[in-house]
Amino acid sequence: METHRGASGSVSAGAEGVRGTVIRTLSAWDRTLFRTVALRHWPRGEGVLPRLSRTADHSKLWLGTAAAIVLSGVGGPRARRGALRGLASIAVTSAVVNTVGKGAFGRTRPVLDDVPVIRRLKRLPTSTSFPSGHSASAAAFATAVALESRGWGVAVAPVAASVAFSRVYTGVHYPSDVLVGSALGTAAAFGVRAVLDARRPVPPAQPLVAAPALPEGRGLSVVVNPGSGSASAAREIGEALPAARVVHWDPDAGPLTELLADEARRAAEEGGALGVFGGDGTVNAGARAALRYGVPLAVLPGGTHNHLALDLGIGRCADLADALASGHAIAVDMVRFAPPRGSRRQAEGATPSEPGYFVNTFSLGAYGDLVEVRDRWRDRIGPWAAGLVAAVHVLRHSRPFEVRVNGRRRSLWLLFVGNCSYHTVGGGPGGARRFNLSDGMLDIHLVRAGRWARTRLVASALAGVLHRSPVHAAARGRRLHLAGIPEGTLCSYDGETAPSAPALLLDKSAGTLTVYRPLPAWLNGSALPDG
Repeated sequence: METHRGASGSVSAGAEGVRGTVIRTLSAWDRTLFRTVALRHWPRGEGVLPRLSRTADHSKLWLGTAAAIVLSGVGGPRARRGALRGLASIAVTSAVVNTVGKGAFGRTRPVLDDVPVIRRLKRLPTSTSFPSGHSASAAAFATAVALESRGWGVAVAPVAASVAFSRVYTGVHYPSDVLVGSALGTAAAFGVRAVLDARRPVPPAQPLVAAPALPEGRGLSVVVNPGSGSASAAREIGEALPAARVVHWDPDAGPLTELLADEARRAAEEGGALGVFGGDGTVNAGARAALRYGVPLAVLPGGTHNHLALDLGIGRCADLADALASGHAIAVDMVRFAPPRGSRRQAEGATPSEPGYFVNTFSLGAYGDLVEVRDRWRDRIGPWAAGLVAAVHVLRHSRPFEVRVNGRRRSLWLLFVGNCSYHTVGGGPGGARRFNLSDGMLDIHLVRAGRWARTRLVASALAGVLHRSPVHAAARGRRLHLAGIPEGTLCSYDGETAPSAPALLLDKSAGTLTVYRPLPAWLNGSALPDG
């Protein structure tokens, strides 16, 4: 027994000796590299790197960068998603570094004897050195952005690398602090992406309908609205659907509706499908063309807003490629709105206007004004900044209007009608989604006029109790009659605006579309696995 303990003690002592040697070697390397950076002259570094390091304090640099990405609109929805995920990754990284990393290791900061005074920070950090929080946040943000937008990733990565290097340059961290911090930040970005991507929307609760299988997009004619997406997104179409016919709309060559009609006619002759890449307005036009020629519709995730793609669970072109290859499709309602038969407009002999259609939403009142102001400013300051300007404008200048809703006169700020029933995901404010896209229903919401109506509505929405607001009323029905609409009132449908007729009937007499949708294995009609 004693001999055995002696042998174990010898092995343990040997292991401790090896570990101590490795630690001393790495520590020596770390300090040597730190001293090399401190003694070397870096041209023009004194005027840039210390200032950059200070700018990254409390992630101010990354907050500003995220705001610039979102407000600029460059890169489209994926860039905005990357910016928001970058901030989420910073939050996760900061929590890990500050609560676990620094407390567990307690490493002291480097001695500044070899660092020139001109490089040193005016306010030296008081926390422990290992790992570097600034480097972790920089890597987290840059990685999260690059995972969603290659273009913005290329722009942000050099700045993040400079922030990380500045921590060694100014003498507040050893190189190993920076390397480990950067690794933690990168891992956090991948972790946030994995968690968020795993939270797929609930699939529509409806059966499949027949649609042709189009592997690699063979037989699919895709019309791309260049104003609705970035070049990288257009390249994604070619990678996911290499056999598809892709046509880019040129506004100088003719209206988008004509191009969509031509491609829908071609798809009908070839037994294929019509694809659309763009925002809500582009999808609306594509849906009308597909309905007219009786062809399936494939909705690609493009544009500033593409609510139908979101409700279909299509976040990437690859999602749609899977649905096309398998022929997975569902029915989607279209809502028709037009002056009812026998209305005053028809009785006076006026030429009946073409009926309108929508696949997402319709509204009267303040939202139409918001869309017009937003579109007016979009090209000047970017879509998200334009949306903010438009919201402020509407809150200041919009006025209520009188209208008869199913025969009853009401004074309203806003009337909103959704195609099919919307449900709030998670019970919180926002995030309303449709689980059944052919339930035959209209989701109707009224915002009544009154004292402080808009303020009370916004407060209720932010608190997550919109359904309890006294100025908000909601109902579901199959038809909606609107009459006495004031002249000049704008209606908004799927992001487009137009002057409203004095009377409108909204119903689902237009029929349903066949639309491709990726489905999980348990909904594809195959047998469920055992167990």
